[in-house]
Amino acid sequence: MSASGCGSLVKDYGKLLRDDPRYADKAKAVSTLAKDLSEVLLSEDLESLPIDAYNSRVAVHCPCSLQHGQNLPNAIPKILNSLGVETVESENDHLCCGSAGTYSLLQPQMSRRLRDSKLSSLNINKPDEILTANVGCQMHLGSAAEVPVKHWIELVDQIAK
Repeated sequence: MSASGCGSLVKDYGKLLRDDPRYADKAKAVSTLAKDLSEVLLSEDLESLPIDAYNSRVAVHCPCSLQHGQNLPNAIPKILNSLGVETVESENDHLCCGSAGTYSLLQPQMSRRLRDSKLSSLNINKPDEILTANVGCQMHLGSAAEVPVKHWIELVDQIAK
């Protein structure tokens, strides 16, 4: 799965449909097979990849779905660092950016406050760009960020030959 929010839900299919006589077994099989893109790359030998030098500094926003839902809070920085990408420290990494699926639509004022707080935390070390693992977070943060916000795999695609 390339979107962490989707991956969190798909990984929960087995639990969510466990009492459904028609779909319980199928859902369990799908949940067992589902992997976040970061899990796939962490199991690969990335150091043997030919990589173009990347001189920008990036802040990584780990979405709630990857951090808490899938328990992969350090996967993306680990991958990026192994590829020679400089990740900068931020604050309050455990806090939500305010996107949270439909939350940003249903609670727009609180959502914007959370977004602004998260952007402030991500920007403390003046990154050149912000990377995330969920397209909802990407769009939400990107709506107010002063630096580009993109999915982390876009950067990997950019630097891997």
